[in-house]
Amino acid sequence: MIIIGLALLIIGFVLKIAILWSIGIVVLLIGLILVLLGATGRAVGGRRHYW
Repeated sequence: MIIIGLALLIIGFVLKIAILWSIGIVVLLIGLILVLLGATGRAVGGRRHYW
């Protein structure tokens, strides 16, 4: 999710499409939150780790 978020941010910035920029920020933040929760040992979606 982090890679997809970064890709959307870059594409949105280069093509100047605001909706891609916004979606990229949201996806990137969700990915970072999932990584942080998984790193602390907290179960995310029934899994102990993100992968």
